[in-house]
Amino acid sequence: MDPVDALERIAFLLERGRAPTYRVQAFRTAADVVAAMPPDEVRRRAESGSLTDRKGIGPKTAAVVAEALRGEVPRYLARLEDADDWPPVEGGRALRDALRGDCHLHSDWSDGGSPIETMARAAASIGHEWAVLTDHSPRLTIAGGLSAERLRRQLDVVADVNSRLGDGFRLLTGIECDILPDGSLDQEDALLERLDVVVASVHSKLRMDAESMTRRLVAAVANPLVDVLGHCTGRIVGGKRPESSFDAELVFAACARFGTAVEINSRPDRLDPPRRLLRLALDAGVLFAIDSDAHAPGQLEWQILGCARAEECGVPVERVVTAWPEARLRSWTAGG
Repeated sequence: MDPVDALERIAFLLERGRAPTYRVQAFRTAADVVAAMPPDEVRRRAESGSLTDRKGIGPKTAAVVAEALRGEVPRYLARLEDADDWPPVEGGRALRDALRGDCHLHSDWSDGGSPIETMARAAASIGHEWAVLTDHSPRLTIAGGLSAERLRRQLDVVADVNSRLGDGFRLLTGIECDILPDGSLDQEDALLERLDVVVASVHSKLRMDAESMTRRLVAAVANPLVDVLGHCTGRIVGGKRPESSFDAELVFAACARFGTAVEINSRPDRLDPPRRLLRLALDAGVLFAIDSDAHAPGQLEWQILGCARAEECGVPVERVVTAWPEARLRSWTAGG
């Protein structure tokens, strides 16, 4: 097999399995180094054992390259594939098969680990017709949030990426915009209006009192610039971060009233909203966006986790915006 494909497949499986970032990066870095080398040099170095002389290639990644060039499935990759129990859930397959895209993913422009084009190509490779790039907004400095100037530059990059991707897949412009304590949005309105999709999420002051948080969320979902309410409770599972307190019935009623979708966040450490709130949102008549919140290519496949929860709670596919064709999605978001 192609050695670059082998290295990237290993990185993808490690990402999906939530391996440490340094381990994933070792294989992605080696893939970039090998891809930039002339094929004859790669083969010569693999045969002579001098691949590790190149910066970015270590003993493990060199072994993967050498085995792939010999026509073998690299042993490291074979072990990962043999141990792979993906997906780790029973249900959700029919709903996952119906998905056309993903409204929430990050690149290395904020706190993701991969370039924009890498994320786009990975989304296309798992069968999506579209995906939305939603890097963070400026006040989330810890996550490298994008200033208005950087976001404008990113729009040009997305257009350039789309020109190379060809037919069959489109990367849409977007943002994961912070909902500020008063319910306003952390980006210029005129710039938000240019984006295909705006996901609005709370990342600060998560423990404010329930009345204030309710006002904050309702103000955001009532804003015609907001398309999706992201990870509404802000929780991190396993007791690492409790849910924010708010009047869920009122917030979901506002989502239904103003046509704002509620995100079913598929990250294993979020799985937000919890089932009781997911059922409450369903009863309120809202739309849903089943999103990966991926920060690396392998994490794009986490959507099956959200699909399983949605299926368990009885979410119908016709109310899932990530199952819509691109044209319908963009018509919906453009309608405000």
